[in-house]
Amino acid sequence: MTRILVYGSLNIDMVFAVDHIVLPGETVSSSSFTRNAGGKGANQAAALGKAGMNVFLAGKIGADGKFILPLLGSYGVDTGNVAVYEGATGNALIQVDRNGQNSIVLYPGGNGDISVSEVERVISAFGAGDFLVAQNEIAHTGEIINAAKKRGLKVHFNPSPYDEKVEALPLDNVDCFFVNELEGAALAGLPKDAPPAAALDKLVKRFPKAEIILTAGKNGAYYGQAETREYAAIVDAPVVDTTGAGDTFTGYFLAALVKGMTVRAALETASKASSITVSRRGAMESVPFAVEVFGSRLFHVEGGN
Repeated sequence: MTRILVYGSLNIDMVFAVDHIVLPGETVSSSSFTRNAGGKGANQAAALGKAGMNVFLAGKIGADGKFILPLLGSYGVDTGNVAVYEGATGNALIQVDRNGQNSIVLYPGGNGDISVSEVERVISAFGAGDFLVAQNEIAHTGEIINAAKKRGLKVHFNPSPYDEKVEALPLDNVDCFFVNELEGAALAGLPKDAPPAAALDKLVKRFPKAEIILTAGKNGAYYGQAETREYAAIVDAPVVDTTGAGDTFTGYFLAALVKGMTVRAALETASKASSITVSRRGAMESVPFAVEVFGSRLFHVEGGN
């Protein structure tokens, strides 16, 4: 059975519902406030767990974030590699406007306190045939990618949030990139409004051995590797909150491939799952379960929920 290690961030999300994203010098009132479990690592692990995968999460939290662990466990995520330290858990201040779009400010907390020795200990328990899913929200991402590649894991990387540090990472050791249209354009060295297909082609040329999955919001999702190209349109749904949509896509795309689907079918499945997520409020709580996406036919293929 394929084991998927998500080495990533765990956050406490503080979500404010606002009429519009606050502007410089502006003060706005919030119509509601919630405190949720989040972080790209935790969200992606939750999506994989809800999709029925054999998923393990590694990261670091403070005592204030311990409530996240049983929630992840209820989704089928093994949290045995999440360390608890004396500092604070990562925090995310999230504004969600009336159209469901969000703006996020991150404080790293435990995500920035991960050590190289912890990375080596975690990765040593995995090997050939296993998957790594990594993001750019925690310390020592480069060491995580290198250690996983050395152990024979297939490395999946979501360079989010994209910043100048990404270019210093061992990107040639990545087997599969997950990017949105802004991350894809930046990684391809193109203007942020570059057409998704153009960014995809540039990325495929830059990383000829890697698979590229590029999500472009309402413009659908793209896949490229060497000469292969695939595309799936979005599944239209009322947008309530876009938080976690990309993480849902990542989790369900990988789950669909593990379950034996084609790349095109995996894109369509991930788009369907993301459409359900954006129609609900919250992050990992809004991610659909496998039966909502796959139906009963593939529900128990990899165990889990």
